[in-house]
Amino acid sequence: MINYILRRLGYMVVTLVIVAILGYVIIQLPPGSYVDAEVNRLRQQGGNLTQGQIDALYRRYGLDKPAYVQFWLWISHFVQGDFGESFQYNMPVSSLIFGRLGLTLVFSILSLILSWVIAIAAGVYSATHRYTIPDYLITVLQFIGLSVPNFLLALVLMVFAQDVFHMQVGGLFSSKYTDAAWSFGKFLDLLNHMWIPVIVIAASNTAWLSQVMRANLLDVLNMQYVQTARAKGLKENVVTWKHAFRNAIHPLIMVLGGSLPGLISGETIVALVLNLPTTGPLYFTALIQKDMYLAGSFLVFLAVALLIGNLGADILLAWVDPRIRYE
Repeated sequence: MINYILRRLGYMVVTLVIVAILGYVIIQLPPGSYVDAEVNRLRQQGGNLTQGQIDALYRRYGLDKPAYVQFWLWISHFVQGDFGESFQYNMPVSSLIFGRLGLTLVFSILSLILSWVIAIAAGVYSATHRYTIPDYLITVLQFIGLSVPNFLLALVLMVFAQDVFHMQVGGLFSSKYTDAAWSFGKFLDLLNHMWIPVIVIAASNTAWLSQVMRANLLDVLNMQYVQTARAKGLKENVVTWKHAFRNAIHPLIMVLGGSLPGLISGETIVALVLNLPTTGPLYFTALIQKDMYLAGSFLVFLAVALLIGNLGADILLAWVDPRIRYE
């Protein structure tokens, strides 16, 4: 196992280099640059920049150099912990990302836990109670969760929270707690504002995972070794959870590696609708404005999360199924 992990770490380094190069090229593909967008914005506001001022902006942001030189300067500093400076915010990229990454991880991890707990419970119950009213109800909810867009669900929950609970939705705090010092009341207000984005982010993932759980468990419950366990007189709960469940959960574990970066990037629309200070809107704005150091750094971090998640999923799969060996 140790040799396998070391090999995977080596592959991860090569993959990150390829991701950084391809990501940088893709970000550079649209015509123009951040300076062009900034010049157009200033001119729309009535400003008239001379060519000398425009050239000075190019030199200030390092955009007067060839693309490969810009990439080398960025990536050589990136491995040293210097991710460059954001053009739009005039701040270090590390400060912008790490300032919002904590809240993004909280939302993503809570959504991941919520979706897995509900999906496993609903999928197992639905598979063991086929063709019953609860099974049909769960199936209907699964299709609704897959078909309703996240932004629409966020708007519905916002209206519901306002009309039923008379809550002030949007943002992380109510107006009276925005600039207040930390207190127990402010903490409760934060929790009141967190449940909507957590539910919205987890909804579609929960629906899909519960469908996969149900389908796989139905296949496993019809296998010979499960029938043998029943013939030995074991209780149905023991047969389901001890023998069938461990094999039925394999596909869920395999997609676990891609869940975290998917949740981090997938919360963008929810954050825009609910006005949340997470990394999603930051990444979205960086791509639009061609803020290449911020967008490129965020892309590399997503790749790191994906690679670490896949490695963790492989290790977890070997722990769940003793038949799997990485040698």
